[in-house]
Amino acid sequence: MTKSELINRLTDAFTNNSETQVVAKDVEQGIKVLVDTMTRALAKGQRIEIRGFGSFDLNHRPARVGRNPKTGESVNVPEKYTPHFKPGKDLRERVNQSAQK
Repeated sequence: MTKSELINRLTDAFTNNSETQVVAKDVEQGIKVLVDTMTRALAKGQRIEIRGFGSFDLNHRPARVGRNPKTGESVNVPEKYTPHFKPGKDLRERVNQSAQK
Protein backbone atom coordinates (compact mmCIF):
# COMPACT_ATOMS: atom_id res chain seq x y z
CA MET A 1 0.00 0.00 0.00
CA THR A 2 1.33 3.42 -0.90
CA LYS A 3 0.89 6.59 1.13
CA SER A 4 -1.72 7.91 -1.30
CA GLU A 5 -3.68 4.64 -1.06
CA LEU A 6 -3.59 4.89 2.73
CA ILE A 7 -4.88 8.46 2.56
CA ASN A 8 -7.72 7.38 0.26
CA ARG A 9 -8.70 4.43 2.50
CA LEU A 10 -8.71 6.56 5.65
CA THR A 11 -10.69 9.32 3.96
CA ASP A 12 -13.25 6.79 2.73
CA ALA A 13 -13.47 5.08 6.13
CA PHE A 14 -14.09 8.31 8.02
CA THR A 15 -16.49 9.68 5.43
CA ASN A 16 -18.59 6.50 5.16
CA ASN A 17 -18.72 5.66 8.87
CA SER A 18 -19.54 9.03 10.38
CA GLU A 19 -21.70 12.06 9.86
CA THR A 20 -18.74 14.39 9.60
CA GLN A 21 -16.80 14.77 6.39
CA VAL A 22 -13.04 14.33 6.52
CA VAL A 23 -11.07 16.13 3.87
CA ALA A 24 -8.26 14.19 2.18
CA LYS A 25 -5.86 17.09 2.82
CA ASP A 26 -6.46 16.77 6.58
CA VAL A 27 -5.76 13.04 6.47
CA GLU A 28 -2.65 13.66 4.36
CA GLN A 29 -1.38 16.24 6.85
CA GLY A 30 -2.02 13.85 9.75
CA ILE A 31 -0.07 11.05 8.07
CA LYS A 32 2.75 13.44 7.20
CA VAL A 33 3.01 14.58 10.83
CA LEU A 34 2.90 10.98 12.09
CA VAL A 35 5.67 9.78 9.74
CA ASP A 36 7.78 12.86 10.40
CA THR A 37 7.44 12.44 14.17
CA MET A 38 8.39 8.78 13.97
CA THR A 39 11.38 9.57 11.75
CA ARG A 40 12.65 12.24 14.15
CA ALA A 41 12.25 9.88 17.12
CA LEU A 42 14.26 7.14 15.41
CA ALA A 43 16.91 9.67 14.36
CA LYS A 44 17.29 10.57 18.06
CA GLY A 45 17.75 6.88 18.90
CA GLN A 46 14.34 6.50 20.54
CA ARG A 47 12.23 3.36 20.35
CA ILE A 48 8.67 3.53 18.99
CA GLU A 49 6.03 1.06 20.18
CA ILE A 50 2.51 0.86 18.81
CA ARG A 51 0.54 -1.66 20.87
CA GLY A 52 -1.04 -4.39 18.76
CA PHE A 53 0.99 -3.38 15.70
CA GLY A 54 4.70 -3.54 16.52
CA SER A 55 7.78 -1.61 17.45
CA PHE A 56 10.50 0.26 15.61
CA ASP A 57 14.03 0.29 16.94
CA LEU A 58 17.57 0.79 15.68
CA ASN A 59 20.04 -2.01 15.04
CA HIS A 60 23.73 -1.20 15.27
CA ARG A 61 25.91 -2.61 12.52
CA PRO A 62 29.60 -2.39 13.44
CA ALA A 63 32.29 -1.35 10.98
CA ARG A 64 33.59 -4.22 8.86
CA VAL A 65 35.68 -5.02 5.82
CA GLY A 66 33.56 -5.87 2.79
CA ARG A 67 34.34 -6.78 -0.80
CA ASN A 68 33.53 -4.96 -4.01
CA PRO A 69 31.62 -7.61 -6.02
CA LYS A 70 32.98 -6.37 -9.35
CA THR A 71 36.67 -6.17 -8.51
CA GLY A 72 36.97 -8.30 -5.39
CA GLU A 73 38.83 -5.40 -3.75
CA SER A 74 38.53 -4.95 0.03
CA VAL A 75 36.36 -2.02 1.08
CA ASN A 76 35.98 -0.55 4.57
CA VAL A 77 32.30 -0.35 5.45
CA PRO A 78 31.67 2.17 8.27
CA GLU A 79 29.43 1.44 11.24
CA LYS A 80 25.80 2.41 10.87
CA TYR A 81 22.39 2.18 12.47
CA THR A 82 19.50 0.68 10.56
CA PRO A 83 15.79 0.89 11.42
CA HIS A 84 14.25 -2.42 12.46
CA PHE A 85 10.55 -3.29 12.74
CA LYS A 86 9.36 -6.05 15.04
CA PRO A 87 5.70 -6.95 14.54
CA GLY A 88 3.48 -7.25 17.61
CA LYS A 89 1.69 -10.42 18.63
CA ASP A 90 -1.71 -9.28 17.29
CA LEU A 91 -0.26 -8.35 13.90
CA ARG A 92 1.65 -11.65 13.61
CA GLU A 93 -1.47 -13.65 14.46
CA ARG A 94 -3.68 -11.78 11.98
CA VAL A 95 -1.12 -12.15 9.19
CA ASN A 96 -0.75 -15.88 9.91
CA GLN A 97 -4.53 -16.37 9.92
CA SER A 98 -4.84 -14.57 6.59
CA ALA A 99 -1.98 -16.55 5.06
CA GLN A 100 -3.51 -19.88 6.09
CA LYS A 101 -6.86 -19.14 4.38
